[in-house]
Amino acid sequence: MNADQLKGKWMQLKGELKQRWGKFTDDDLQLIEGNYDTFVGKAQERYGDKKEEIMKWADEWHPKFLPDAAKGKEQ
Repeated sequence: MNADQLKGKWMQLKGELKQRWGKFTDDDLQLIEGNYDTFVGKAQERYGDKKEEIMKWADEWHPKFLPDAAKGKEQ
């Protein structure tokens, strides 16, 4: 998932992010607000050794909401 994709689907992602990865606080999510670098930093801060797992989850989550992205098409 790249920065533009994260920003574009932030509202959908943050709900699932909080359900799946409960250590993210409302303040974290407000701070991230679709910013990819901040998301990566907070994932590292909250989960440390699971950061890669979170990034993989985000990459797998993304095609569910943008199916054409999995085919390499822009939306």
